[in-house]
Amino acid sequence: MMAAVGSSTAQPPRSRAVSELCQNSTETFLEASQLLLTYVDNIIRHPNEEKYRSIRIGNRAFSTRLLPVRGAVECLFEMGFEEGETHLVFPKDASLTQLRKVRDLIAGERNRRLNRTNQTERSGSSERVTDTQPAASQPSRTVDSNLDPTAQSAVMATESVFLKTLQSTFLHVMIYENPSLQKKALACIPVQELKKKAEEKLVQAHKIDRDSLVNEQDILLLELLNWFKCDFFQWVNSLPCSKCEGPTEAKNNLPPSEEDLRWDASRVENHFCNKCQFSNRFPRYNNPEKLLETRRGRCGEWANCFTLCCRAVGFEARYILDSTDHVWTEVYSLAQQRWLHCDPCENVCDKPLLYEIGWGKKLSYITAFSKDEVVDVTWRYSCKHEEVLSRRTKIQEAVLRETINDLNKVRQQSLTEGRKRELLERIIVELVEFISPKTPKPGELGGRLSGSLAWRAARGEIDLESKEVIFTPSEKEKSSKCFHLTYNIVEDCYTRISSNNEKIIGWKEGLWKMQSLWRKVESDWKIVYLARKEGSLSGFICWKFECGSVGLKIENISVKTSSRTFQSGRIRWQLCSGNTVIDVNADKSLHSYSGIANVTEVVLKAELSGGDGQIAWQHTQLFRQSLNEDENCLEIVIKFSDL
Repeated sequence: MMAAVGSSTAQPPRSRAVSELCQNSTETFLEASQLLLTYVDNIIRHPNEEKYRSIRIGNRAFSTRLLPVRGAVECLFEMGFEEGETHLVFPKDASLTQLRKVRDLIAGERNRRLNRTNQTERSGSSERVTDTQPAASQPSRTVDSNLDPTAQSAVMATESVFLKTLQSTFLHVMIYENPSLQKKALACIPVQELKKKAEEKLVQAHKIDRDSLVNEQDILLLELLNWFKCDFFQWVNSLPCSKCEGPTEAKNNLPPSEEDLRWDASRVENHFCNKCQFSNRFPRYNNPEKLLETRRGRCGEWANCFTLCCRAVGFEARYILDSTDHVWTEVYSLAQQRWLHCDPCENVCDKPLLYEIGWGKKLSYITAFSKDEVVDVTWRYSCKHEEVLSRRTKIQEAVLRETINDLNKVRQQSLTEGRKRELLERIIVELVEFISPKTPKPGELGGRLSGSLAWRAARGEIDLESKEVIFTPSEKEKSSKCFHLTYNIVEDCYTRISSNNEKIIGWKEGLWKMQSLWRKVESDWKIVYLARKEGSLSGFICWKFECGSVGLKIENISVKTSSRTFQSGRIRWQLCSGNTVIDVNADKSLHSYSGIANVTEVVLKAELSGGDGQIAWQHTQLFRQSLNEDENCLEIVIKFSDL
């Protein structure tokens, strides 16, 4: 048993939760215990008033002073509180005797620490009482004795932060179970339209593979992913200035307002406009209800809102937290009896090795959170287990297992025996999957799609296939103030007409960025085109043009291109410059786009998605042309003026 801190004779609390609470530093314990006693004493004084029997999980005092503190929430559970959708609730039939018992243990320890602190201050003792180290009787939390005190403190601090994140995320996912919030999400989702598409695709899929385990729900999930990515949510690199609509750049964060905090946005980015000296506020909302309205953000907002949408539609879903800075969703497939990886930012499903192999991430801890359980799912996302193990240094493995088991025990105490057995059977299946050998599938080899190039490059998540070619005006083009480029897919050759008809052999040699595309030649049909790689759900291709470095700006741009879709395939052509995005026609005619002007760079981009069945990748084709034709399928003409 652990001796009470600062006393060799005091008896420890006979409560596991209070014992956990006592292992915090005196300062942390005193602050947390004060709030706990406030909650409890209000119930004892006013046992018949409902408002004192519930604690809102999003409450600022609760989320900042109790939620991160080891053992604090466990004390509430031990008192008799139960976890609701958005609140911790003390039921009417809960035992006040048990409540008082835990309360008195906390109050007793609090008085001992206050007395000790007062005695120390009165004696003027130079000895400092510390209780940040774990109890010696807790071997799973023992820090290496060979480490110096500073290193030991750093290890404990890292472990504490990790455990706080587990606990806070586990509580956060309960918000997805709020019926009114699910109803609000459903109102945003074209469910019937998505179901109709899923039904049609299921018929086609079974024609291709009669023995497939995929059912309508699995295909509905793909439709939901595609809708969320293409029609509903928007990625934010930087906001356009709300005053002049010009570009902005990130500056120091701004203080959150009361309204921001109401929607769990403790961090507010400052997207600063250098032109008009205006700060554009970008609150990073962590409340999915608000995200249904804003419909924008980066991966945190995307996964948060998408997980809610999955629950609203009726999928069993869990929120996935990768400690190397990414989040996504998993959805349970009843037909396939397994969890499917779903990344709404990338519009990909069941490509778990995408991050380690495609993005080159150095994974360490990946955790799944749902209304019923926490699961360490790191091994689903890696085929390099030994490397991953060497990087798992934030917390001792025994402590992690114990913490997850404790969290699950508390969360599952109200589940039926049947549900508990079902979860156990699923875990066994997952464990087998985790240890099974893995090899990358098509679609897991490419780099990240979402986010700006600079942002992805800084994170080391750039596709290795990318050439990152940027066209800048030659001396002749600068003199003539004109850039003229064509591409012939039959010859697989670019011609830089405005620069002495310079030839560039190979379609990849003129690209700035590309994901999951290849040049397909069908010799029997005498057809050639660019398409997504086999098995990929989406792909894109970009050409970039820059002229500011030579003292020019774009006055006008004209583009001719072509593409063809089949079944439910989708191709979207766009011209992008800063925050300006213009859709481009793909009708084999040269069109002028006056909306791109007075800028120094522009990107021409084509995004490919959709399609049906095993050959969905073939249902989106760029530059489809007969091998007997000799026509340029891509043409770009840019007129310049002086800066």
